Amino acid sequence: MASRSEINSQNIPVHVAVIMDGNGRWAKQKGGLRIFGHQSAIKAVRETVESAAEIGVQYLTLYAFSTENWARPAHEVMALMQLLVHTIRQETATLLKNNIRLQAIGQIDSLPDSCQRELAEAIELTKAGNQMTLVLALSYSGRWDLTQAAQKLAADVAAGRVEASGITEQTIAGYLSTSGIPDPELLIRTSGEQRISNFLLWQLAYTELYITDLLWPDFRREHFYDALLAYQQRERRFGKTSEQLTVS
Repeated sequence: MASRSEINSQNIPVHVAVIMDGNGRWAKQKGGLRIFGHQSAIKAVRETVESAAEIGVQYLTLYAFSTENWARPAHEVMALMQLLVHTIRQETATLLKNNIRLQAIGQIDSLPDSCQRELAEAIELTKAGNQMTLVLALSYSGRWDLTQAAQKLAADVAAGRVEASGITEQTIAGYLSTSGIPDPELLIRTSGEQRISNFLLWQLAYTELYITDLLWPDFRREHFYDALLAYQQRERRFGKTSEQLTVS
């Protein structure tokens, strides 16, 4: 496993996104209920957030709950919501201590009222944080994000606030829930699944993917460094050739 000393501090991705996968399988391996896996994942979240902030990542987005997750058994969803409230309440002090600002993207109004209250309070309390921005994707999906962006853009075109002929990629990006946040340079996915699961579909267009077989509750700062080291060993060409990058 990589150590922090191996990481080139001059080549840190500005934005890292994480699909935190494998909690249920981890719990099953331990002979416990799925919620046991979710509870055990809190340490992985804490270490990832702290190590990202310490090493200079400016934005960290965690895929905490997708719109598809609502289809899970009702008792698991309820337990997850209760755990979410407890975790936000418990971790707000740590965010303040580390000067980390909290934001959230997704269909927040679909969350239980208690979750919305805790989330809004934590966002307000941490709004002055400038070490790193932690973005929680809650009741989020990439297709929802593109749909709501299209609806808002269409309304503005109809109202004459935007000219249809002048719509650019930057225009569309400005209507996404991540408006103002740079696209991720690195996506980390645990559990070995080879897909992006409806996450940040527009924003991941040129993102480097790092997939590990490790289940999320076992993920620690050393594994985060592994992902950063792998990222730094790649050549990001954006359609150009290696020779063009060398010349530039």
